[in-house]
Amino acid sequence: MKPVTRAAIATLVNLTLIALPTAHADAWQDKLDQAKGQTVYFHAWGGDENINDYIQWAADRVKAEYDIDVKHVKSGAATAVSQVLAEKSAGKDNGGAVDLIWINGENFASMKKGGLLYGAFTQDLPNYALVDTENKPTTLYDFTVPVDHLEAPWGMAQLVFMYDSELVSQPPSNAAELLAFAQANPGRFTYPAPPAFHGTTFVKQMLIELSEQNAALYAPVTMADFDSVTAPLWEYLDQLHPVMWRQGKTFTDGAPRMKQLLNDGEIAISLSFNPFEASSAIANDELPNSIRTYIHDNGTIGNSHFVAIPYNASQPVAAMVFADFLMSAEAQARKANPTIWGDPTVLSMDKLDASQKAQFDNLPQGIATLSNQELAKVLQEPHASWVAALEAAWLERYGN
Repeated sequence: MKPVTRAAIATLVNLTLIALPTAHADAWQDKLDQAKGQTVYFHAWGGDENINDYIQWAADRVKAEYDIDVKHVKSGAATAVSQVLAEKSAGKDNGGAVDLIWINGENFASMKKGGLLYGAFTQDLPNYALVDTENKPTTLYDFTVPVDHLEAPWGMAQLVFMYDSELVSQPPSNAAELLAFAQANPGRFTYPAPPAFHGTTFVKQMLIELSEQNAALYAPVTMADFDSVTAPLWEYLDQLHPVMWRQGKTFTDGAPRMKQLLNDGEIAISLSFNPFEASSAIANDELPNSIRTYIHDNGTIGNSHFVAIPYNASQPVAAMVFADFLMSAEAQARKANPTIWGDPTVLSMDKLDASQKAQFDNLPQGIATLSNQELAKVLQEPHASWVAALEAAWLERYGN
């Protein structure tokens, strides 16, 4: 047998490197061909008209581009997960009613643990290569749970406070100052009642601050001394509630109601999980021009949000194509526009070509949007298991 030369090995390596992208492209084209004419039932929260309009735009684009029909089922993630769980209990392991879910960390952890997810798929999506996994670790860990390619990152979020600058000259910079503001301005602050998402997020933010980022928050709640870790939170809320809107005897049911109260001047400080929301709302005449945004000095909770495919989806391949389109530069730039949705991108600007990057460079920022430097302090979400425990404890103390 003739010895294998270095030149022969180099040739073989080069051929392999050429073949891999080609094979990947061929495999993706096979998926596009397979998805043609299929219908994706996309279960996503439908409580915001701007977001609903964006999803419809994306559905129209994949219909035109890939001949895929997307039906927006306006239900929360918990409802969709319950549907999948019910189907599994009934032995319906294929042909399920849910093809794609806009999912949160708590439900992702539940589906992953229960084997309710389709399997790893994002590594096969062409636009996943554009995601900023290096500088945005929340695209790899969802509420501290490894994503493992089981869900596709769709957008970024960070808790921000919105305030009326005509009513608040100096916004609070931490939990203690927020309490002082509420005591000096009774009725001018509130937050949604958990388990409403924004309400639970506010409770988690206060717990992180008041416990000085206790390490126990980043491990399963069953491993912690829950009463001891959360004691500062309940002491704080006991002081805050009596000086809140309607003496804390009534809470709002979510972010839309909070925004309406801020617009009506009933409250002076509200909150959002979208750093662009204030500018977007001003542009859409939902809030006055005097609204501005701030975060606390030590940072605020931030995370990524995702879309996931259930294990028994009827059309998993078409769902992958739609998930890939949602990560495209075109879709991400449109979503980041505060006049459309204003949801921060998961993509890395360094991975985009010039034309793709220009779509982001040309976006309006709006007068109420903080700079990237001002938003740089991001606090990690507690472990997903803390959500249910905190909500149950909050309802036991303050629920009607």
